[in-house]
Amino acid sequence: MAPPAAEGSNPYGLMAALEQGGLIAQTVFGILVIMSAASWYIMFTKLLEQQKVLNQGKAARATFWSSPSLRDGQAKLEKNSAYRQIVDDGLIAQDQHTKLTDPVDQHEWLLGSLARSQGAINSKLGNGLAVLATVGSTSPFVGLFGTVIGIYRALIKIGAAGQASIDAVAGPVGEALIMTALGLAVAVPAVLGYNWLLRRNKVVSEQLAAFATDLHGYMVSAGAVKPVAPARAPAPAAVKK
Repeated sequence: MAPPAAEGSNPYGLMAALEQGGLIAQTVFGILVIMSAASWYIMFTKLLEQQKVLNQGKAARATFWSSPSLRDGQAKLEKNSAYRQIVDDGLIAQDQHTKLTDPVDQHEWLLGSLARSQGAINSKLGNGLAVLATVGSTSPFVGLFGTVIGIYRALIKIGAAGQASIDAVAGPVGEALIMTALGLAVAVPAVLGYNWLLRRNKVVSEQLAAFATDLHGYMVSAGAVKPVAPARAPAPAAVKK
């Protein structure tokens, strides 16, 4: 009885296909690996960034509006957070308004400043999503290029042999199918991740817009208009033994 073949000796596996395909197949494979690594890195880092801003929003809604003054609320916000940036920009705009030589409505001045602050945060949150969209739309074509090369090599072997045989074309055709599969394996997660992160960005943006709107109303009304801080859940009652 013949011993089982080693795992790395599969003549139709990935490594064999790359070896048979030569430099072109190896280059296509390398490009797909880089695209996949970049897309997964972006998806992971953007997910952490979004979750951080969402957590900052929960903390801001719980502590900021319960503060006695705007400065006290500012001090309670996490430094370098998105919500702290909006408050900082609002206070800077308020101070700048008192130094203007031409009469400018405070409402419009603060509204524009808060909108710019929110836009800068949204722009930062959107960084990297274009890479996901590019990977999702182009990686199938990169794999298709490898597929075309594999089929071309199969046709050359058929022409050289004078007849079509499984032994002659199995390697190049297998290489072509592998490249197609790799292109799709890179594209599908990138597209799904792009759509998911885009949806989460929309949720974050809506929360930032709501906070900026409440802050604008608070500042132009000198504190008269103030949203109610969310009530904390009551502590569970002790169980009597």
